Amino acid sequence: MNELGPDYEEELEAFLIWMKDAGFTAYTQKSYLADVREFLGSLNGRSLESVKKLQVVSYLTSVRERGVSDATRNRKHASVNCLFKALIELELLTANPAAGIKKSKTEKNREPVYLDEVDLQRFLSAVEGKYRSRNLAVFLLMSYMGLRVGEVHTLNLSDYNAERRTLRVFGKGRKWRNVPVPEDVAPFLQQALNERLTPWLSKEEAMFISQKGRRLSIRGIQGIAADTFSRFQQEVPMVHRRPYSSHKLRHSFATMLLRKGADLRTVQELLGHSSIQTTTVYTHITSREKEEAMSRLQVQLEPYYIQKN
Repeated sequence: MNELGPDYEEELEAFLIWMKDAGFTAYTQKSYLADVREFLGSLNGRSLESVKKLQVVSYLTSVRERGVSDATRNRKHASVNCLFKALIELELLTANPAAGIKKSKTEKNREPVYLDEVDLQRFLSAVEGKYRSRNLAVFLLMSYMGLRVGEVHTLNLSDYNAERRTLRVFGKGRKWRNVPVPEDVAPFLQQALNERLTPWLSKEEAMFISQKGRRLSIRGIQGIAADTFSRFQQEVPMVHRRPYSSHKLRHSFATMLLRKGADLRTVQELLGHSSIQTTTVYTHITSREKEEAMSRLQVQLEPYYIQKN
């Protein structure tokens, strides 16, 4: 993180206040602040009032030259754009030089990485260790209920209604949604709650507790998933290993639902997507499925031949 000194102290403090008021998660706040600090460090002390589009594009170009992905470049752009938007709303600035800059084109047709049902069962079988019941419940919420890592992180004990088998989830855009808990998942979730670690603070409401007695962090969940995926692929040669991560469990959930005939609108609701366009990325199908679909077509006409003169 860049050492900025007192140059932008007021702006950073205002940005943090704005994000907290807007309901951004602690993880998002941390990510956006890191991006914004990096951007401010590239200004060499220039006041934000004098920043033009050129300085923003210059920063984003330098980011790309470092070899980061288009998705990361777009996230950094979103962070900077959010900074200026916040400062305008708080009446500290009047113009947003980050507005109107085009996003990098990402691969629109790239299939999401996911596990099919057989591999998913193998992955879940690779969950082991002292905190197995907790970790298994965490992965089941993502792979069989479609929760994001951040949503699992923010779950509280009061969000689960065992009698109705529903889970209240606080998602992106500060929106709540109720997700039914599958009958096969409920016993594992209940076992995790029965074996919940004792929190450091008695008033801690977090559903999942870390070894240190605090709310299980996003980074903690990601680390547990990385370790489990490593065991899951330990017999696979390095060149053939896939880039699995905790978020790929959510991809797996959406893929399974659609392959079992769920309509796109239902999947959108369960995933908590604000736009159905976001959900369409999960409508990918394999070559085998294409061949099977085409094999169902039958031509009823008798073949005929055109004689050439």
